[in-house]
Amino acid sequence: MPSRRGPRVIRALGIGSLVAGGLLALPACSSDGDRLTVYSGRTEDLIGPLLERFSDDTGIAIDVRYGDSADLAQLIDTEGGRSPADVFISQSPGAVAFLDEADRLAPLGDDVLASVPDEDEDGDGNWVGITGRVRVLVYNVDTVDVADLPASVFDLTAPQYEGRVGVAPGNGSFQDFVTAMRQTEGEDETRAWLEGMAANDAQVYPNNVSIVEAVGRGEIELGLVNHYYNERAKAEDPGVASENHFFAAGDLGGLLLVTAASIVDGAAQGSDGERLVEYLLGQDAQRYFATETQEYPLAAGVEPDGDLPPLDSLNVTRIDFDELGGLARTEELIERSGITG
Repeated sequence: MPSRRGPRVIRALGIGSLVAGGLLALPACSSDGDRLTVYSGRTEDLIGPLLERFSDDTGIAIDVRYGDSADLAQLIDTEGGRSPADVFISQSPGAVAFLDEADRLAPLGDDVLASVPDEDEDGDGNWVGITGRVRVLVYNVDTVDVADLPASVFDLTAPQYEGRVGVAPGNGSFQDFVTAMRQTEGEDETRAWLEGMAANDAQVYPNNVSIVEAVGRGEIELGLVNHYYNERAKAEDPGVASENHFFAAGDLGGLLLVTAASIVDGAAQGSDGERLVEYLLGQDAQRYFATETQEYPLAAGVEPDGDLPPLDSLNVTRIDFDELGGLARTEELIERSGITG
């Protein structure tokens, strides 16, 4: 039965402009004690329609605060037991791992966790993967011979790729990728790769979208991005001159990054929050992600959209996201490498 809460309303809460000590300060939440409050690192265009559907289907009114995943995670940690957040939806696995390490998340139910493979959830059951994004190399089909594409992301420091590769060092996905490299390869190898990319004149862009656009118009030939950005570009313009290159099976360049959902420890509306997480893992929501955002659904029984190869066929690289901490150290290595432009 729907909750008796009056109007089924979603209120998007804006982000404040005050910054103190590097932490983004946000305005106060609604004082309505029976509304579900969601902090979302996923943008409104990606998650908003599903939150509206959930509210319509259940009668649960929602307040949503959109922002950068890392900023929101730091805010929840700073707010502590005073946080109005019930649910945290993170674009970045690093952000949810940060809150998990800080003991700011509550365990999810076994039924929710059973929806996805064990490797796509927290070992302690405190967060669950919602969708997956595979790191790829997008390339211009008019200027790049497929035979010349690298098997490994580590090949991109070779002389033949000088000045040809776009990167977004300030982007959360790139930083998660570098953090994963620190975890699997060690800091020395990670530093060497970053410095090698900088020395090889990697071209710096603000985000994945701008890299895909630059490759499509021939400004650069190659770029490190998440797979779904070029899938969206092709959906908008089937004639775009860019395609995704998936690295060899098991290569770190093919890292699978998950978006994640969790219940904040001490949440006033924890039960409704778990209903939302379960809803996002349901087949309708997972199909929505597959068809509308071109991501990989993680819940069992839902296939990726269109021409995307199944995850099993790619043998993507998965890591233990519980260990994906140390973002500050990652940012320091990136900055010191000179790859920031």
